[in-house]
Amino acid sequence: MPEFGYAFQGYNPVVHVRASLREADLSPKEAREVCEAIKGLPIDRAKALLNDVVSLRRPVPFRRYHGKVGHKSGLQGFYAGRYPVKVARAVLRLLESLEANAEYRGLDPSRLKLIHAAAYPGRRLKRYVPRAFGRASPKDKVLVHIELVGAEA
Repeated sequence: MPEFGYAFQGYNPVVHVRASLREADLSPKEAREVCEAIKGLPIDRAKALLNDVVSLRRPVPFRRYHGKVGHKSGLQGFYAGRYPVKVARAVLRLLESLEANAEYRGLDPSRLKLIHAAAYPGRRLKRYVPRAFGRASPKDKVLVHIELVGAEA
């Protein structure tokens, strides 16, 4: 079994609580944008935002990966956005895990604030697509790691 570390430095088990999702079959670009959207929010506001994304009421601003992304109204300070429903559902499950970890540690889940939310590429599963004249093109599947760290505000 691989041992995964956390990107968050300065973890204190008395103050912080964390949860991670490893090697998920999600889009790394969408996961990065969702994590940027919820970073710094209290847990209840982050869950409300992700529930709105799942029900297609509120888009997530795409700040880095905004090439050929349509404009959406209702975004504060940025024009491009999408509705990454699959990633939002996965991050919602991860937020519930973070709340359960906080309860287990004796922290108040209603006072939790996300101080770290990161998504980065994990393993690459090599695949190939057959082409004409005996050739093949690579088609890699990139898995994603998502980490959340919360602290009582």
